[in-house]
Amino acid sequence: MILRMYVTLMPVIFAGAANMLFTKTKLYKMGSNPIDGGFICKDGKRLFGENKTWAGFFGMIFFGAFFQILWGIINNFSEHMKSMNELYYELENTLIFNLCVGALFGLAYVLFELPNSFIKRRLNIIPGKTGKGIKGKIFFVVDQIDSLIGVVGVLAFFSKMTIIKYCMYIFLGAFTHIAVNMILYALKIRKNI
Repeated sequence: MILRMYVTLMPVIFAGAANMLFTKTKLYKMGSNPIDGGFICKDGKRLFGENKTWAGFFGMIFFGAFFQILWGIINNFSEHMKSMNELYYELENTLIFNLCVGALFGLAYVLFELPNSFIKRRLNIIPGKTGKGIKGKIFFVVDQIDSLIGVVGVLAFFSKMTIIKYCMYIFLGAFTHIAVNMILYALKIRKNI
């Protein structure tokens, strides 16, 4: 079951890591305008903050589509892998399907991060941080699962999924997210876990 989940969502893991690497490039810095355009809400705080940029937004959609297409091609070379990928249980592994579902994964990933950023700005939590105390612990968990809620929602739309399996995907995804962040932190690509 765990292996099936990894086979199904591996492109999202690759896309997230690639987008994080992308944020360190000159190309990213050229298009790193904040999504909120510097908008200040009535409470005097930014809508989302500096870390939510158009370059990162479209980067995640691009990388989501790119890695889903690549993973679909790889799955075509292994009948065993293809049979484990839950996206292909009822739907065909085609270029167009992978392009669309990969872009949707990327879009869901970035859209479902925005409410978390909005709430953190209201609570004076610095962009990219989780805060201190109980608030910090809550936001550490939320930071791991916010994007997963959207991504697994897209997967649930295209595959048969029970609520238990949905929760299992979120739990496994959170664990994987922490592990990938630790690797990126060790490589000095991320500033915090």
